[in-house]
Amino acid sequence: MDYLDKLNKEQKEAVLHKDGPCLVIAGAGSGKTKVLTTRIAHLIDEGVASYNILAITFTNKAAKEMRERLQKLIGDNDVFVGTFHSFGLRIMRENYMDLGLERNFTILDSDDVLSVIKKIMKDMGIEKEECAPSYIRNRISFIKNEMLTDAEIMQYFNTEVEQIAYKVYLEYQKVLKKNNSVDFDDLLALPVKLFKEHADTLERYQNKFKYILIDEYQDTNEVQYKLTKLLSKKSQNIFVVGDPDQSIYMFRGANYKNILNFEKDYTNAKVIALEENYRSTKMILEAANSVIKNNKDRKEKNLRSNKVLGAKIKYLRSYDEKHEITLVIEEIKKLVDEGIKLSDIAVFYRTNGQARIAEEMFIKANVPYKVVGSYYFYQRKEIKDLISYLRLIANHNDEISLRRVINVPKRKIGPTTIKNLETEANILGTTLFDTISKGNELDFKNLILELTKDSEYLSLSELVDDVLEKSGMLKELKEDNSLESDLRLENLMEFKSITASFEERTGSVNLNDFLEEISLIADMSEHREYNEAVTLMTIHSAKGLEFDVVFIIGMEETIFPHANSLMEQGGIEEERRLMYVAITRARDLLYLTNAKRRMLYGKESVNSPSRFIDEISNDLVEVENNSIKEEVKFQKEEMYNDTNVEYKPGDVVMHETYGRGVVIDVDKLIMTVAFNSKIGIKKLMKNHKSIKKL
Repeated sequence: MDYLDKLNKEQKEAVLHKDGPCLVIAGAGSGKTKVLTTRIAHLIDEGVASYNILAITFTNKAAKEMRERLQKLIGDNDVFVGTFHSFGLRIMRENYMDLGLERNFTILDSDDVLSVIKKIMKDMGIEKEECAPSYIRNRISFIKNEMLTDAEIMQYFNTEVEQIAYKVYLEYQKVLKKNNSVDFDDLLALPVKLFKEHADTLERYQNKFKYILIDEYQDTNEVQYKLTKLLSKKSQNIFVVGDPDQSIYMFRGANYKNILNFEKDYTNAKVIALEENYRSTKMILEAANSVIKNNKDRKEKNLRSNKVLGAKIKYLRSYDEKHEITLVIEEIKKLVDEGIKLSDIAVFYRTNGQARIAEEMFIKANVPYKVVGSYYFYQRKEIKDLISYLRLIANHNDEISLRRVINVPKRKIGPTTIKNLETEANILGTTLFDTISKGNELDFKNLILELTKDSEYLSLSELVDDVLEKSGMLKELKEDNSLESDLRLENLMEFKSITASFEERTGSVNLNDFLEEISLIADMSEHREYNEAVTLMTIHSAKGLEFDVVFIIGMEETIFPHANSLMEQGGIEEERRLMYVAITRARDLLYLTNAKRRMLYGKESVNSPSRFIDEISNDLVEVENNSIKEEVKFQKEEMYNDTNVEYKPGDVVMHETYGRGVVIDVDKLIMTVAFNSKIGIKKLMKNHKSIKKL
């Protein structure tokens, strides 16, 4: 048992605990996986048969890691190590008859579920406008994960859309039964139902799994909680590990109160706190402690480090979002010169929308990076769709863009229609766009013609809004009302930051110029695999990871903490837990950055610094007084003339980039100017600083 020698006092206490309930509050970086695997090895050494042990984790990756560690410790074994869903599936495969299923039942994935729901809605005559299919999918998932009875559903589902969702749910359950199918939520809900209705089956599993270990207990939802409670009721040998301060998945239905209430559920529970952190310096841990102590609803613990004191937390303040990333890149280059590898550096942000400017600045600075947990900004489907609309408006002959968006959102224009159009275009020797003359495709053509006319008098940012509104893309995503659609909306709004920035910098509202510029950036940001690259990711994606150096950008009120948290009960405490997770990912160096003003989702805002910065003790923070090193070249207030100069056709102007030109049209804030034949005709914002009337 030499493995016991490698444990600290609290870890050893947890490993040696054999019978009865035990709660291990495992702080960040305190070695919880080591405790779980070593405990399993010790139980087997103490005479417990390996097949009597059940170990539940939350991800396949974590389960794989635990199995590999166990293999090294004890060799081949029959311990069940897996996720809640894999365990639920095993129970269902062994008891399919009692659940009214046939042996070969199938499991529907999320897309399959959506297809079934859409068909049911069509059969029931329910339009998508009445209730989005993904909303119904989410409500069905909620019903199953919360294990609501019909009476509870009738009590809670009282709005019109919820009533529609309930009707579809009833029909959906019939379809599953008829097709001998289950969905992912059933993999948890049905085993609980089985155990409640078949006491003998429950007892069989209770006798089999005499020792139950659960990782990340703070992330359990209602159905997972009920499943483990039923299984452990007889032996009471339930060993849970988790940290209520790292519960950041409330939006997915996780209930951190399950871990806080553990001692109420098991009154004789032993509680052990793992407070020795093996990851971060003392400075970083003190910063994490000073933030999280402001949460009221938590279990008291105080992480301590076994590492050196370390450097103070660095605070960088910038003028705007571009200057912020410039400062981050400058620091990264210094760190690399000091011998730190790019792969040991991470940049965290609260929302996906913040990634776009970071990507752009890293490309321009030629610093290799990789984005974890999402597609690169210009490679995201919704961004490609929007750009295709803009390209088609600028060039009706762009058949690649036409094919991409003619059925986005869906307009019942299928491959056969496109093929017929292609055949006709080849016969007539004309373009696809010109060939369109009837059906739903004619409605699409008229939409593009209307948007083209709109583009003549709208700014680029206004045109983006116009496209999203009139195409139906905005409506579709709003009605979808899912986490994925919210992220897509966020990205589309962030695209307006690109148009606004282009307009501010150049004064131009010329669509072709804009498309030319972003084409270069989009091409450069094609996904590339680097062995050495800075990692860009949301804080939610960072859970379970660690880096030598961490930058947390956008540390401003309404960004982090997020604006939505200010309106939700418990929202600020959830955001603070997220901050705690972000801080404790750093091993040696932590940077906090923010900006005086920021362009995000196409809107400029002036936000005060995040309250979380104030919550860190002053003696832990090193304020970089030279953060704001120089005036940013383009300040918004300097972009436009103070007095409105009147322009009329025939006026001669001088543009900083395009040279001398003649005004040929003026429409509100935009004027059309003819430059020399090489430059051509440009649409410009008439009071922009780059233009002088001669």
